[in-house]
Amino acid sequence: MSLLPPSTNSGYAGSRLAAYGLMFLGAMTIVVGLIHFALPDGGIGIIAGVDLSVGRETIVSMAAWMGALQIAHGLALLIVGWRYRTLVPLLLLLTALERGLMALDGWLLKGPQAGHHPPEHYGSVAIVILCLALLGLSLRTGTSKS
Repeated sequence: MSLLPPSTNSGYAGSRLAAYGLMFLGAMTIVVGLIHFALPDGGIGIIAGVDLSVGRETIVSMAAWMGALQIAHGLALLIVGWRYRTLVPLLLLLTALERGLMALDGWLLKGPQAGHHPPEHYGSVAIVILCLALLGLSLRTGTSKS
């Protein structure tokens, strides 16, 4: 028995571009996770520009916690895009849902109350659009597998 079951790539009929896009999203998720996990302020002050004068320890520890989740999630996206492509449409849909909820929160629910939009609020909107475009490609079963 091995850690990874056999590949499902032979059963995938969608575009390879969608799988590569998912792998790109996975790599970017890992990078952001490493930033949240490893930087002294989790990137919250340095990158996002959030005032950490109140509750710094709690905010930074929550950023590290989120970074750990992002690293694991990014690895899962990479593995699916590389070896289990029949799951690419599902992971693209779930990533679009995740980022859609993040954008909803950042732009309409709690974000406006903070009066500040860190880079992730903009990135989440872009990633929703990218995921939906890649999802369309992953569901196409034409003759080209580009």
